[in-house]
Amino acid sequence: MTGFLFEFSFWLAAPVWLLMIFAPGWGPTARIAASPLTVLPVLAVYLVMALPVLPELWAAVSSPDIDGFRDLMALANGAGAIWAQVIAWDLLIGQWMYREARRIGIHPLAMGPLLVFTILLSPFGLLLFLLLRAAKQQARAKDRVPEPSSGSRPSRCASRSPVVQER
Repeated sequence: MTGFLFEFSFWLAAPVWLLMIFAPGWGPTARIAASPLTVLPVLAVYLVMALPVLPELWAAVSSPDIDGFRDLMALANGAGAIWAQVIAWDLLIGQWMYREARRIGIHPLAMGPLLVFTILLSPFGLLLFLLLRAAKQQARAKDRVPEPSSGSRPSRCASRSPVVQER
């Protein structure tokens, strides 16, 4: 049963990932990706797997050290609970990336592979997305601010609207 739940946790999240990757412009995809409730089925698996090892799980998280975590991971339910937690958090990160990419105009053909990468190695996928997001925002800001023609920086007063003075 534990092996099934371990695998099942991913398959519960897979439909949301598939929508964000293969149907990013479809109306229901945006609504689904906007909901944090998508992780509830995965969190249910987490609870089923975590409750039998709650003392070991509590020991590993309340006083973290590598040996306690290793002991937890040696238990099938411990590893399964941590896996379900990772799947849930990865999904929430992926949903945020999807929504943020749509908000700032990152093309779905760039986001699809990045979301796949995030499924596999979420810290690297998130880091790449944050770099891409920063570059996109910098490019958008550069497009909005006209460069001065003389090569010098405009004064602070130049950005204000001109004031007409009466004589």
